[in-house]
Amino acid sequence: MKKISMLCIPVLMLFAGCGSNSKVTSSWVDPNTKAPLKKVMVVALLNSKDRPLKQQMENQLAQELTAQGIVATTAYHDLGPKSFEGMKEKQVLAQLKNSGVDGVMTVVLLDKNKEKNYVAGNVQYEPQTVYVRRSRFYGYYATYYNRIYTPGYYETNTSYFFESNLYDVSRNKLLYSAQSESFDPSSVENMADKQSKAIVKDMKKNGVL
Repeated sequence: MKKISMLCIPVLMLFAGCGSNSKVTSSWVDPNTKAPLKKVMVVALLNSKDRPLKQQMENQLAQELTAQGIVATTAYHDLGPKSFEGMKEKQVLAQLKNSGVDGVMTVVLLDKNKEKNYVAGNVQYEPQTVYVRRSRFYGYYATYYNRIYTPGYYETNTSYFFESNLYDVSRNKLLYSAQSESFDPSSVENMADKQSKAIVKDMKKNGVL
């Protein structure tokens, strides 16, 4: 039983580490938040090199909001990649109100952190056969060395830190703010999906939706 348990540990650890993990680390809600917003525009504030992430974050978050009964649109779809560039505050607010938008959800990539970690190698136990046990030294050595020894290696893990804010356009006021993290996402699509679900779940939990 001990041998079986020891062999299962690496497998369990492998599956536990698979896939990305996104979570809300902290959030704040305006205690005077009134009736839910009816139409929200999602705006991801990312630079041009992160345009694929901008589109995915806006689209995924808009989909999650739509699933909660809110009419949601994206800045990229309605206004293009540069959104409100060159416009003043009054112009931006007027454009939003004219399009029926009463709420704006912003998403900002605050930081991106890469860490290189050393993963130690391991030796797995396998029962000796009669043949190997009675073989010559080098045959025994080479068989076991090549079969059961796994060298250590370095892996790079990446963490993304986001801030998401929800604003009431009519009052020009912050209603909700959350900080979140995504650890080692497998793709831009995966990160956007996990992040959006985590944010909307937290908004529901706090009565924003």
